[in-house]
Amino acid sequence: MILVTGGTGLVGTHLLYDLVRSGKKVRALKRNSSDISSVKKVFSYYSSDVDELMKEIEWVNADLLDVYTLLDVMEGVTDVYHCAAMVSFEPKHIDEMLRVNIEGTANMVNAALEKGIRKFCHISSIATVGRSEHGAVSTEETFWKSSPDNSNYAISKYGAEREVWRAAEEGLNVVIVNPSLIIGAGNWQQSSSNMFSKAYKGIKFYTDGENGFVDVRDVASVAIKLMESEMKNQRYLLNSENTTYKYFFDLIHSELGKPLPSIKAGKYLSAFAWRVEKIRSFFSNAVPLITKETAHSANSISRFSNQKIKTIFPDHEFISVEQSIKDTCKLFLQDLKK
Repeated sequence: MILVTGGTGLVGTHLLYDLVRSGKKVRALKRNSSDISSVKKVFSYYSSDVDELMKEIEWVNADLLDVYTLLDVMEGVTDVYHCAAMVSFEPKHIDEMLRVNIEGTANMVNAALEKGIRKFCHISSIATVGRSEHGAVSTEETFWKSSPDNSNYAISKYGAEREVWRAAEEGLNVVIVNPSLIIGAGNWQQSSSNMFSKAYKGIKFYTDGENGFVDVRDVASVAIKLMESEMKNQRYLLNSENTTYKYFFDLIHSELGKPLPSIKAGKYLSAFAWRVEKIRSFFSNAVPLITKETAHSANSISRFSNQKIKTIFPDHEFISVEQSIKDTCKLFLQDLKK
C-alpha cells in the first residue's frame, strides 16, 4: 500500500494518477474541506476510465497535526509520498503555514519511523535551495543562506526538509525532490495553475526576473522513479528549463489568444504595486494579487541545474516549457467550454 498526502493538490493528483494507472494500491490523505472532484477532473484529462481509476484510491480525511490519525493511516503502508503543504505569501498566514509545513512534516516522518515505512519521498520546493551569486546556476550543493529575501514559504519548507533529514539520520530511507515553478493543469484557482486564470483575464505588466520551470507530469514521474530505485537519503532538483518570466507569460498569453504584457514593472513599480494591493485587499478582504514576496521573486534571477537527476535517469526527457504551456492552455480552454 502506498500513501500520498495532499492528494487533491497539483502534484498529489498527478502522482495518484500515475500510481493507480500502474496498478498500485493507494491510500490518499485529504483535508475534510477538500473536494475530490478536482482529482476526477485531472484524471479525465488523461483517461476515459476515470471512475474505474478513482475506485482504486482509498480516501482518508486527516490532519497532519494529528499524530494518532497519521499512525492509523500508515498501517499496512510501505511507501509514502508527502506532497501536502500550505502555500501562501500573505503575512497573516505565516504562523499557520509554519505549523502545517514544519510540524506536519515532523509528524509524518515520526509516524513513518514508528511504522517502519520502507521509503519516504518528500515533495519540497526549489525555494529551499540556495541562490548562487551573479546569476550562476544553483545545484543540490548550493546551500541555504539565511536572508531577509527568503520568503516565509521558503522558510517553512526549509524547516520541513530539516525534519526529513533528521528522520534520515534516525534510519528512515528518504528522497527529497525540489521542483522549480510547476506548470500543470489542476484547480485553476489554486497554486501555480492559477497563473493561467490570471493570464486569461489579462496581465499588463512583465518583469525581468528569471526562474526555473518544470511540468507537473515530470515531477510525478521522476518522484516515482526515485522511489522505485535504490537511491536514498539524497535530494534532487527537478527543473526543465531556466527562462524569463516575460517569455513564460508571453507564451501563455499567446496560447490563450490574449494581448502580451507590455508594461515593464521594475523593482520600484513592483514595490509600489504590492503596497497598493495590500491596501486594496485590506479594505476588500480579497486575496492580494501581488505581495512583497512575489514582487521580489518576479524581479530576481534564479537558475537551477537538472544535471544530477539527468545523470541518474539519462533517458528521462523533461517536457519543454513551451510544450508544457501549450498542453496546459489547451486543457484550460477546454474547461472553459464546459
